[in-house]
Amino acid sequence: MSDQKLTYKDAVEELENIVNDIENENIDVDELAKKVERASKLLNVCSNKLKKTETEVDKVIAKLNDAE
Repeated sequence: MSDQKLTYKDAVEELENIVNDIENENIDVDELAKKVERASKLLNVCSNKLKKTETEVDKVIAKLNDAE
């Protein structure tokens, strides 16, 4: 699944798995850099989705305020 098609929930779950693997030392040194890079991409996906959602919610609230 491409990063753009990931849901927020899926991205967070994958991040949690990476964190758990790192905390439990289930990742060897050779994989660590790849996992950290993947985590960085997942954080960007989450951040972008949160910003987009915030913008959409702000628009809805603005419409509600205009209707009053």
